[in-house]
Amino acid sequence: MAAGRRPDTAARWWGSLAVAALAVAAVTVTAQAVGRFHWWAGFVLVPGALIAASGGPLLLRGGGRGFVGYLLACVGGLVFAVGGLLMLGLMGRGWPLMITLPALAIAGTYVWHAADPLPAAFHRTIAMLALVTAALGITFLLLVNGVLDFGDRGWWGGFIMAGGAVILGNGLELLRHQIPYRAQAVTLAIGPGVIALLLGLRFLRDWPFNL
Repeated sequence: MAAGRRPDTAARWWGSLAVAALAVAAVTVTAQAVGRFHWWAGFVLVPGALIAASGGPLLLRGGGRGFVGYLLACVGGLVFAVGGLLMLGLMGRGWPLMITLPALAIAGTYVWHAADPLPAAFHRTIAMLALVTAALGITFLLLVNGVLDFGDRGWWGGFIMAGGAVILGNGLELLRHQIPYRAQAVTLAIGPGVIALLLGLRFLRDWPFNL
């Protein structure tokens, strides 16, 4: 049994390293092709790829090791993304990815959420807020690159309202569970959720604070 698993484990490691090597090669060739090659960024790009590659085989094993593998893959992926932006000379236009990618990594941890409804609801709230943050990063990316232009409007108020709706919705979802401290948990969620909704609406509509 153990002997049968070793070739499979080795294949996963070699496969993960091969993917990392292809990713590094793709970024390097692209940077050279467009005339934006910054060789020194390789000292960021390659370690990031190797860190991410070390997480791949662990992630496939699932369980606790899978979670460790996920963390390694996410950290390595972030470092790799920084290296890629630096090698291509796109950090000035691509920095919003440093908001989106970590947020997506946090959202992905919900795969390992607890079975108990209360901690699961808290984890789900964090994951959904991370998705809202990821959307904010994408919006920044479009703004920085001139695809969107909201003018002087307080567009970020919409994201504050989305965060409030996430908190409020997950708090109200607890009402369907027969768990201790349900009323207290729902009350704690309603307060911040309503405040965030009103605050976001204020920025979105540009209402003055001194009404």
